[in-house]
Amino acid sequence: MSTHKVWVFFYGSYINLDVLKEVDLMPEDFAIARLNGFDIIIQPLANLVPSDTDSVYGIIVRASHAELERLYAHAEHVLGGKYLPEAVLVDTLDGEFRPALCYIAPELAASSTEGAYVDRIVKPAREYGFPEWYIQRLESFKPTKRKN
Repeated sequence: MSTHKVWVFFYGSYINLDVLKEVDLMPEDFAIARLNGFDIIIQPLANLVPSDTDSVYGIIVRASHAELERLYAHAEHVLGGKYLPEAVLVDTLDGEFRPALCYIAPELAASSTEGAYVDRIVKPAREYGFPEWYIQRLESFKPTKRKN
């Protein structure tokens, strides 16, 4: 089995290292990165959509193809979202551009998400120091409670 690792850009709950640990993916290190030309949506899972004006923050890690296959099989069979790899160019906080894989679902059935799912993204986003406008964007997907 190949142990070759590739760069991958994570943007949803996979920016949470505790979530990655649940599926036995423990990156040795990571870097904060931004992907231009996309916007994030969370309905009920995180996904990216093309955008001329937006960017998405996340982390890049090195992972083997076997690890990525296991991770995204879990996303499909347990979480219900089929994500496919796309080649992207991200920029890191130190101004370096890096080619990476980014997994995007070509289609996801839209529905409301759970607040706990959004929290699993917002917590590390705050810890990583993502911009406040971006954290507010993530929090905007939390379900609102109706008053009776």
